Amino acid sequence: MVHPISLERTAAGKPKPRADQLGFGKYFTDHMFIMDYDSESGWHHPRILPYQPIQLDPATKVFHYAQTVFEGLKAYKAADQSIRLFRPRSNIQRLNRSNDRLSIPPIDEELALQALKELVRVDQDWIPQGEGTSLYIRPFVIATEPALGVAPSRRYQFIIILSPVGSYFAEGVRPVPIHVESDYVRAVAGD
Repeated sequence: MVHPISLERTAAGKPKPRADQLGFGKYFTDHMFIMDYDSESGWHHPRILPYQPIQLDPATKVFHYAQTVFEGLKAYKAADQSIRLFRPRSNIQRLNRSNDRLSIPPIDEELALQALKELVRVDQDWIPQGEGTSLYIRPFVIATEPALGVAPSRRYQFIIILSPVGSYFAEGVRPVPIHVESDYVRAVAGD
């Protein structure tokens, strides 16, 4: 089923970075997708609009209870200039499994897939074509209800942003140093 997704194109596109300057997640395309949820209307108002900041109340639940999920996948341009996505349906299904774990209402998978493909189509000129590059797709959901009570949010936004990327690690794949704390824990006594 095709769902109506409104489109507001940017008035002026941003300059695109060179493929050798990309890094990972430093640049973002001209557009983003947003869809709202509230307990009365369900998921509604799917739209593609110019990339922009999100304005949220300081009491928004995502800040206090971390009720958020995200996924990540990539788009590539083939030699014939067709756009290739790697397992987008599996990513959306995994997003919904995460939603279920965090009491976030499920997103219609066909609508999410349609939105993802349409956003990539709108910003396809941002897909880099150098070796080791791709267009990173970040779908995520955030709780947007401004309330401090401990309960699942009654409002959410499903957002998709795009970022032309090179290698995640500029120096190649290497182990990442981390610190694991065994003496201090936030919620329970440590072992």
